[in-house]
Amino acid sequence: MGTTQLESVQEPKYWHLKTVLSEALDSEFAVGEILPNERDLAARFGVARATLRQALEQLELEGRLQRRRGVGTTVAPPRVGVSLGTGPHTWPGGPEDDWQPADCTTAVPPAAVADALETGRDEPVHIVRRSRVSHGRPVAAELLYIPQPSVPELSGIDAPSGAARARAVLRELQRLELERQENAVELGSAGAGEAKELDRLPGAPVLVVTTRFVAGGRTSALSVATYRADTCRLTFGDAGDVEIHAGPRRKAS
Repeated sequence: MGTTQLESVQEPKYWHLKTVLSEALDSEFAVGEILPNERDLAARFGVARATLRQALEQLELEGRLQRRRGVGTTVAPPRVGVSLGTGPHTWPGGPEDDWQPADCTTAVPPAAVADALETGRDEPVHIVRRSRVSHGRPVAAELLYIPQPSVPELSGIDAPSGAARARAVLRELQRLELERQENAVELGSAGAGEAKELDRLPGAPVLVVTTRFVAGGRTSALSVATYRADTCRLTFGDAGDVEIHAGPRRKAS
């Protein structure tokens, strides 16, 4: 990193320093690389450590840096794009699906979910729990609610529990002919369970993407996916794939 003169800048020093640091991250540092310690950085840029901390905290909020206990401050991986395009619609669990199934249970869903599924509020449904990881860190957690009539041929003997059960439910779901899917997005805050899965503190900002899958004229599945707001951005367009955004644009493999 080169030095810069901040004394004559009218905007807050930490904000200008944040811009300078961001440019350096793009040109001089690799993902996962550890930044120099605060004392060295503050001396190099001629700022107080308090100013440096403000800039680093802002870059962390924007998803450019990660504070890792026992390691230091590292360069964060690129943000994962959450595609809300109008491309081909597919069931969860398809060959190009980046989500990893973790578990499947049968339980009564929250009342709002039951209403969306048009099931009785006391009627159990299959609940598939999945996660998504990018560059070794969790970026999203999903609960996929599937009414039992959507997978009538599911055998509990073949896959009684766990990830195997989740995959079996998803395979059966794909037997249906998908008519359409509808997405809704809102900003939220992580609850205790979500925060644990996403390696964040409770109350951390998240993006909640709700997807309704329609087959046979009814809601056959409902996905509630929670994304870390510091690692994801929404993408709009005709492409149905997920894109990664940081520096040069490139698609996820």
